Formats: sequence, structure tokens, C-alpha cells
Amino acid sequence: MTTLSHTPGLHGIRTVLSMPGLIRLVTEIDDNGPIPPRGLTRTLPDLPVHQVRQAVEQARAWGLVRHRPGAGLSLTPSGSGLADVYDTLARTARRHHLPAPVCDFTSRVQHALALLTRPVLTTEQPQEAARTVAKDLDGVRGLLRQWLRENPELTQGTEPVLAA
Repeated sequence: MTTLSHTPGLHGIRTVLSMPGLIRLVTEIDDNGPIPPRGLTRTLPDLPVHQVRQAVEQARAWGLVRHRPGAGLSLTPSGSGLADVYDTLARTARRHHLPAPVCDFTSRVQHALALLTRPVLTTEQPQEAARTVAKDLDGVRGLLRQWLRENPELTQGTEPVLAA
């Protein structure tokens, strides 16, 4: 029997973590280093300015990024941890062709986060593929749970709902 935990308290955090601007901002800095002052719109040209602004404000409020004079916008240790979570989510989704065999990084992260917060899914005799997805999602859930434990100011009491 395979059971994916229902995580209703994670919905608010999932909503913020699923913001395309936040995903792109964190992974861009993780992949390519600090974003120079006034370089955000050049770095993320396909995102509307309001999304970029909202992502930076949220990332600063959560302590994921900081502005370093001379270097620009860089990740904090918490932001680097979130980048690792995003990478793992995307790898897991890609491995299982979720949400589709060909799609972008942001869509994969969003889909995997959504799977972690869906209501309980139970099957008596799961197929091998379903078993593998569930096992991989449990690993990702553990990584996300660890990141939230390390950043208690972000959880606002949601940690208990992540218990497997």
C-alpha cells in the first residue's frame, strides 16, 4: 500500500515556494552567482517586472537573499538550501516525466510541490512506477521537511503537518 501524506498546513508555504519568480530568482543565483545591482530585469527578462519585484521582496522577507555591496543580490545559506530543494524536486519530476516528458524547470518544481501537498493517495497494489514515484516523493518530502526545520521562521507552525 502506498500512502502520500496529506499536508494541508503546507499549502501556504507551497504557494509561496511555487511562485515562478521565486523559483527563477533562487535557481538563477544558485547557478550563476550574484545578480548585479539593477541587473534583475536583464537576468530574468521573460518575467514581468512585478513578478520579479514580488519574488525579491518575498526572498528578502524570508532571508533567502541579501544585497552585498559590490556583488549584488546573493543567496543566504537558507537560500542555498532552498535551491537544493528546488533541484531535487525538479530532478524527481524529470525522472518520472512529470508533469510531461518535456517541460521547463519551473513547471517541474511546481508540479512536484503540488504532489507533496495533495490529499492522501492510497492504492492496494501499486504499479512499480507508482511505487517508485511515491518513494522518490518521500525522499523529497524529507529534504523539504529538513529545510523547514532549519528555517523555523518560515514554517509558522506548519512543521507538524509534514510528519510522514
